[in-house]
Amino acid sequence: MSDDRGAGASGVILSFILGALSGAALAVLFAPRSGEETRELLEEKLKQSAERGRRLRDRATEKGREVLEDASGYLDKQRETLEKRRDRLAAAVEAGRQAYREEKEKI
Repeated sequence: MSDDRGAGASGVILSFILGALSGAALAVLFAPRSGEETRELLEEKLKQSAERGRRLRDRATEKGREVLEDASGYLDKQRETLEKRRDRLAAAVEAGRQAYREEKEKI
């Protein structure tokens, strides 16, 4: 049994390239607009795409800021909770030490 995987992949790539070239040639031959009209249309579409990209970028930036603010608030809340627990634990340890000292003095 021979290994023809490499030949199959190159055949697919060659077919894709030939299809793209023939499609481009047919598009030029049968284009309903003149070259100038096509360039103007492409320029307009490019401007629209650039504007859409800017809007998406601005929206993503704003969403990122909101997420950052939410995360900062969450971290501050967790930090406060942790400090309260640490203070309660320190108070409990000190109360335990004090009770130990008092019991030791009774003996």
